[in-house]
Amino acid sequence: MICPKCTFEQPDSTMQCLRCGVIFAKVHPVGYEHEADHEIASSEEERIWNDRLSGTSHDEPNKSPIQLAGRVFVWVVLLIWGVTFIFTPISGEAFSESYMHLVNLPFHEAGHVIFAPFGRFIQVLGGTLGQWLIPLVVTISFILKADRFAASVGLWWLGQSFMDIAPYMDDARSGQLMLLGGVTGSEVEDYHDWEIILTRLDLMQYDHLIARISFGCGVLLMLTALIWGGRELSRQYQARRRLY
Repeated sequence: MICPKCTFEQPDSTMQCLRCGVIFAKVHPVGYEHEADHEIASSEEERIWNDRLSGTSHDEPNKSPIQLAGRVFVWVVLLIWGVTFIFTPISGEAFSESYMHLVNLPFHEAGHVIFAPFGRFIQVLGGTLGQWLIPLVVTISFILKADRFAASVGLWWLGQSFMDIAPYMDDARSGQLMLLGGVTGSEVEDYHDWEIILTRLDLMQYDHLIARISFGCGVLLMLTALIWGGRELSRQYQARRRLY
């Protein structure tokens, strides 16, 4: 506490100046209140900044118990669903029959259209790129908005998208998967994306290996997302406990 009259510095709990005897409650010089307000604002800004550095969003305690419970439910669903995907065989129709394949498919097809101006090879590869880019953009967007739990859901989607494309890669040589249009790659020439891609790159003999690499990347991304999301939920719960 600094005396507004004689500027003598003393403990904050002092009610009367130890040097000049002025009673602080009776003296309110112009700008004194503003200085106090500024100190409070600076303290709040410092707290928010420290929270961000420590990885805790300053608005986390404001989330209602219902919102937090809803996020826990979402995380549990993603955990169970993710484990199911992780143990699903790459070969076969299992991934193409899943609900998430229906989510990924429009972005896959849109990728072909978006990358069409860059030539035939990039247009074909653009289907896979589009399927990966959209969940990546979602993840980055939520990171920028400081909603890390939502970002972890986007990362989970990105991991699942890597896993979803793996059977398509794995089928490049055999061409047995049923594709959009009701035909297989072996029935129509120059139709199977990854047959075209790997033939152009002279990597057709590695189709199974490339599929497993993509699937492995998906597993790692998905597990990272689940750990990240669980950690954020724990932080939000602890923040609420400290506040209430």
